[in-house]
Amino acid sequence: MSEFVRLLFGRRARRRWIHLILGGALAMPYVFVGQLVVGPATDSRYVFHDLPLQLLSFAVGLPLAALTAALFPLTRALEAGAVRSLCGVDAGLLAHGPARTRAAKGRTAAWFTLHLGFGGIISGMSLAVPPFAGFLAALPLLVWLGGAELVELPESLDHAWVLALAPVAGLATLVALAGCAAVSGALLARWAPALLGPTPEDRLAAAEARAADLAVRNRLARELHDSVGHALSAVTLQASAARRVLDTDPEFVREALAAIEDTTRRTVGELDAVLGVLRDGDGPGTAPAPTLRADLGGLLRRTRACGLRVTAAVDADPEALPPVLSREAYRIVQEGLSNVLKHAGGRTNVALRIEIADGHLEITVENPLEHTPACRPGGGHGLRGIADRARLLGGTAQAGAVQGVWRLHVRLPMKGPA
Repeated sequence: MSEFVRLLFGRRARRRWIHLILGGALAMPYVFVGQLVVGPATDSRYVFHDLPLQLLSFAVGLPLAALTAALFPLTRALEAGAVRSLCGVDAGLLAHGPARTRAAKGRTAAWFTLHLGFGGIISGMSLAVPPFAGFLAALPLLVWLGGAELVELPESLDHAWVLALAPVAGLATLVALAGCAAVSGALLARWAPALLGPTPEDRLAAAEARAADLAVRNRLARELHDSVGHALSAVTLQASAARRVLDTDPEFVREALAAIEDTTRRTVGELDAVLGVLRDGDGPGTAPAPTLRADLGGLLRRTRACGLRVTAAVDADPEALPPVLSREAYRIVQEGLSNVLKHAGGRTNVALRIEIADGHLEITVENPLEHTPACRPGGGHGLRGIADRARLLGGTAQAGAVQGVWRLHVRLPMKGPA
């Protein structure tokens, strides 16, 4: 019994009833337009006082409602918002944007017609049934108080048992009204995902938007990892080395502090460029992304200041490299040197080769195997980021132990899907 009462008068049923009443309110302008058509067509001056003519006006107005929904794409977004709030339908099953395609507009028109149709009927019943039910419930009392003087009764109601059943009939009409509202609301809630849900085009657009967002986030993550991670590794080693010789080699300490200052200044500029993408309504920061052409020498100088003995052999002209390739290659070299800094502690030899072979830019970073840059516990993202950069450029990246050394080897096509 309690379950039956909950289905008819529970919170969800009441909210769906409100949704139907809103549909009836939206239907009223179309009913008035329908009356302007039905009145002259039937030669009737008082359409509003004639129930059959009112129903006919309602039927004439519904096609106009469907046409309105088809002509205004935002109808789908508005109706979907009302369904999410009042009908208890999962938001993931409904479309969020306006209807753009012909199929989406047709389904929105069908939904709008159903909403206004069910809503108009339930709204009319909600206005008419409660007063009638109240009259039936009060009928025995009215007859007892004044008989025919207060209420003009048909002959059939002179019997006491008929009067006794009148309150029951009034209650039954209220229950019937609640049942009609609950069934109508449940049907609309069931049909909403099919009529207001995303179309295949909507799902494809959403998937493309998610993929684009994920690509931007991955790019930002790589940029932050490579620039900030390299800077922190370099600054840590420089500060540690300066602390050890603070009392014995002031000149080295000054060079280390100068290198720290230069590293942090450049990293703050790069960080501003990356974070500018994340600010609403803001474009990329003013600091340009570093490239082999602009900062290879500076990168090597700052790395050597950390204690690494870097031997660089550059057989490619950085000036001739495409900007995107030069930028990504710089990040790959930076991350390769940063890996050695983190895992070798800044006290080892590093061989860097940058050359062009068979239409590819090849980058090789090698250091002794005893300073293997293996991933730290919990995993690292440096080698994964290098592999991602190489894959996006149509190239390859390999890292591992080869003939007594740890080698990072990356091949990037000079012309590819950059």
